[in-house]
Amino acid sequence: MVKLRLKRCGKKQRALYRIVAIDVRSRREGRDLRKVGFYDPINNKTYLNIPGIRYFLEKGAQPTGTVYDILKKAGVFTEFRLNQTEVN
Repeated sequence: MVKLRLKRCGKKQRALYRIVAIDVRSRREGRDLRKVGFYDPINNKTYLNIPGIRYFLEKGAQPTGTVYDILKKAGVFTEFRLNQTEVN
């Protein structure tokens, strides 16, 4: 199973996070399938690769709680639901 979760990078006390698609059995710092975003909690900046995120969501990937909140705030799920209704 694939999850969308945060991968920690940066310095001590200056954490930055990459949003990655990763296998559930991998560790937090393990090898990811693809980088699909970036989150900086200190400066409150977010960069998202929306087509990449939608690709993994369509394939059944589950976001973790924090990633879900970030994606919901960016409005990814409204776009995702609209595209699903258009296809059906």
